[in-house]
Amino acid sequence: MTAASASMPLDDDEPTTGTGSGGPHSVNWKVVAEAPGLLPARIIADRLQAEGIPAHAWQESVGQAYGMVYGPLGTGFVSVPTEYVDAAREILAEAAEMDLDFDDDDEER
Repeated sequence: MTAASASMPLDDDEPTTGTGSGGPHSVNWKVVAEAPGLLPARIIADRLQAEGIPAHAWQESVGQAYGMVYGPLGTGFVSVPTEYVDAAREILAEAAEMDLDFDDDDEER
C-alpha cells in the first residue's frame, strides 16, 4: 500500500475501478472498523489481509498531514469490499473478544 492510497477516502459503498486478469471491474468498499489514527487502522487492515481479505486503511488527508489521532480528522478507517464485510466483521469480533490486558499481568508479579 502506498502512502497516497492510504489517505484516499473510501466512503461506504463507494465504487472504485480496478483491473485484474478479468479486465476492468467496479469494487464497492465498506468501512468495517475505525481506529485512533492511521497506524492502528493499518494494523487492523494487515490482520484482515493475513486472513485473505482485501483491506484498505486510510485517514482524512488533513489529519494525516498534521499527525492527528483524535477527533474526526484523526480517525483511521478500515474498508473492505462489500462481499467481504461479514467475514471481516467476524474476524474483528473474534479479536475483540480476546482479553489482551497486559496491565493486569504486571500488577500480579
